[in-house]
Amino acid sequence: MPRRERRRYLALEVQSEQPLNGRTVMDAVEASVQRLFGEYGASQANLRLMKYIPPNRQLVIRCSHKALEKVRAAIASTIEINGKTAFIHVLGVSGTLKALSKKT
Repeated sequence: MPRRERRRYLALEVQSEQPLNGRTVMDAVEASVQRLFGEYGASQANLRLMKYIPPNRQLVIRCSHKALEKVRAAIASTIEINGKTAFIHVLGVSGTLKALSKKT
């Protein structure tokens, strides 16, 4: 019987000149993963937006534990969203949402 997929949750903070929503940021991260690692790498990452907190410009995303380093590299290489300069910082990484909330 196959084991279930192990996941990692990343807390991210976005610094941008323009107001953004969670889906826009997630699209930029997904595009960055695809640009760096191709379709196969993007499918292995299995990215999902879990939560977006607009006042703090923070979001929580989920990825596969095997693709964690690829996702972090893609996040670091994201320098613009919708043609405007933006930076995304990783605030914390955890295996559960509960532990992640304690870290941030």
